[in-house]
Amino acid sequence: MPPKKAPRKMPVFSKPAAATLDAFERATGSVERAERRTMFGYPSLFLGGNMMACVFQDRIMVRLSEADRAAAMKIPGAKPFEPSPGRAMKEYVDFPRAVIDDPGALANWFGRAARYVGTLPAKAAKSPKKKAAKKR
Repeated sequence: MPPKKAPRKMPVFSKPAAATLDAFERATGSVERAERRTMFGYPSLFLGGNMMACVFQDRIMVRLSEADRAAAMKIPGAKPFEPSPGRAMKEYVDFPRAVIDDPGALANWFGRAARYVGTLPAKAAKSPKKKAAKKR
């Protein structure tokens, strides 16, 4: 019988600073047809049912095309988004404070994300029955 794996340590879900929430809110204003939702208990932004950006703890993640991810990863402190260690969400970049605190830079990355996410197939909304069944 193979040995049991140790349970994965879950991340601590801390509250974001007011400055992070304000930066996210300012950047979302430039995205048309965006839907605000909650993901991981934090504010997030969706286009066509696809998540485009979110706050996580005191950070902001943005979903980008392969070319834009490559450009973003050249920014000191930028890294792939991992909601829990070793579980990266492959299209998302976790931006450093320098980008979050620069309204123009963050709005630029949100614009790039909107262009990319706008090309993805729209996801159908889940029916209330499916949502209820999933909660069980």
